[in-house]
Parts: sequence; C-alpha cells; structure tokens
Amino acid sequence: MASKACSDIDVLVELLQLLNLEQIDENVFRGRSQDLGFGNVYGGQVLGQALSAAYKTVPPERRAHSLHAYFLRPGDVRESIVYHVDRIRDGKSFTTRRVVAVQKERPIFNMSASFQIDEPGFEHQDQAPSVPGPEGLASEMEIVSRFSDQLPVRIRERLQCPQPIELRPVETMNLFSPEKREPVRHQWFKAIDILPEDPAIHQYLLAYASDYGFMTTALYPHGHGLLDPGMQVASLDHAMWFHRPFRMDDWLLYAVESPNAGGARGLAIGRIFNRQGALVATVAQEGLIRFRGKNG
Repeated sequence: MASKACSDIDVLVELLQLLNLEQIDENVFRGRSQDLGFGNVYGGQVLGQALSAAYKTVPPERRAHSLHAYFLRPGDVRESIVYHVDRIRDGKSFTTRRVVAVQKERPIFNMSASFQIDEPGFEHQDQAPSVPGPEGLASEMEIVSRFSDQLPVRIRERLQCPQPIELRPVETMNLFSPEKREPVRHQWFKAIDILPEDPAIHQYLLAYASDYGFMTTALYPHGHGLLDPGMQVASLDHAMWFHRPFRMDDWLLYAVESPNAGGARGLAIGRIFNRQGALVATVAQEGLIRFRGKNG
C-alpha cells in the first residue's frame, strides 16, 4: 500500500511538470531531476525533457517524426539540468533542432530531432504481434513487490509510491534468478489518467517511457538481470521514429527484441502499437552491458 507521503501526490501531474521545462533564455530551458532510486538520472527523463525543450522552439503545426540521441555522462539526481536548443533549420516542410543537456557546466546528453508538417503519403506497416491484451495481466509494480524484501532500500521506498505510467508485462520473470530465454519482450503501458490533447505532450511522455527496462532484453539469453551483483547496464544512445498519432492515456504495446550483443554492448529494437494494431513508433538503443561478477 502507498504511504501517506506518496498518496498525497498526483504523480502524473508531477511527471508532466517535470517534463514541462522552465524557460530561462530564448533557447535555454531548465528542468528538475527525478530520483527513481538508481543513483543516476533516468535516461528517459533526459529524453523527454530534451524533446520538450525542442518543442518549445518549433511552430505548433509541426510534429516530431524522429530523434537521435547520445548519453554522454551520468546525470546527477541532486542537480537540475539545463537544455540548450540550437535552431539548426526551419524549412518549408521540416524543422531541425539540436539539444544539448548540461549539468555542472559539462554536457551529459545531446540530441537531434526533426519535425514535419502533416502530409499525406503511401502507407504500410508491420503487423502487431499476437499477444494477450492488458486486461487481467499483473502490473510491473505487483510483480516487483513480490521481491521487495530483496530490493535496495531506495528502490523499495520508491515502489511504495504510485507510478505515473502503469506497466503490464506479458511475460514475467524472476528478477533475482532469471533463466536464459529468447531476447524478446512484450509489455503494455499507459498513463494512469487522462492527458491534455496536445500531441507534443504524448510524444515526450512516450520518449520518457521508451527507456523503461529497454536494454534488459539484451540480457535474456545470458541469464542475467539488471539487479545482478556486478552487472553494469547503461544507455549509450537512443533513436525514435514517430509514425502515427497516438495517445499515452490509452494502452500501447511495446514489442522489444535484441538482435545482437557483443563488445560489452547490447542492441535493442522496439515497436510500439496501439490497441487497434497501428504501429505508432519504432525505437532503437545500444547500451552498455558489462558483467563484472563471478566468472565475468
């Protein structure tokens, strides 16, 4: 059960405020940092805030269609982050922005994003995988709570609070004793309440959520998990393509696979579908997966 300190907080409103940055100059914005219990700033937070910063400099009729980002240094959860936006190009159909996130006078992240006016064109897409719907599936919080006594204190305390985005994995696993399995994962997710109509909000919330456990799929064939002693996992880069309109307050299916691991790096590719089977976004990430435990 959530503690009183948590239940008094509207966590979705708090997340929207976290992603809606303070403007401190024409092309400079500042965002607070969020502590999820892992010590460093969650990568999805920086992705979402950077896309939010870029959106504040883009004409309202244009929507992000892609972003490409690199994580340069770990972020400090005790410090705010300043986002510098470079207005690289404003064309007839496309707008390009570069965003650099800075903490303690050092860049920790950079991103290029492209925005486009609405245009008709040819259409085709991959088919959504045939998996059970979200109804009746246990939430990730319910699953993780079964192992709460084995979790680090800071993560355990965080789990006592409601989460702004509900996750419902299709396949489950033992966090502390994972078995080797195919590098494939399916997970439903959505915001816990109704969101504003602004499509930009739905896009930078999806960017925020897209990094949730993404790289763990690359660990599946090796029988390891994020919480294994000696396991170091960190996002190195992140790319997203937004294909069709969607809503973050309705269920979305995240279908993830890892086609490769090697050189202490893993690659994950994800496709995001809505309830009707429309492919709304594609995500790719390479991450550090370094094991320094027994026999590592």
